[in-house]
Amino acid sequence: MERLRLCPIGDPQDGEPVAIPAGTYPPLAVYNVDGQYYVTANTCTHGNAQLTDGYQDGATIECPYHGGAFDIPSGAATTYPCQIPLKTYEVTIEDGWVTIDAPGAPES
Repeated sequence: MERLRLCPIGDPQDGEPVAIPAGTYPPLAVYNVDGQYYVTANTCTHGNAQLTDGYQDGATIECPYHGGAFDIPSGAATTYPCQIPLKTYEVTIEDGWVTIDAPGAPES
């Protein structure tokens, strides 16, 4: 499987996720949580909001629209109105870059 290089490891800071715009894959978010890197879908499952525009508090990302929240490592919805979990991706660090297996094309 092809690896997708998302960003250098220095880009996402604790509390400051990085948005990876859609290409041949869905919009993604890269997080640094206490030195561990995580990648999730960047679109809230409750509304069409970019989660990287929200607020990250430790391992939680809060949607900027309605205040719903998700657990970053698992993608689990943790605060109403969010109920559907986020898609998460297994992260590998390669040559100083955050990488994942290339996801499929965006759903239409």
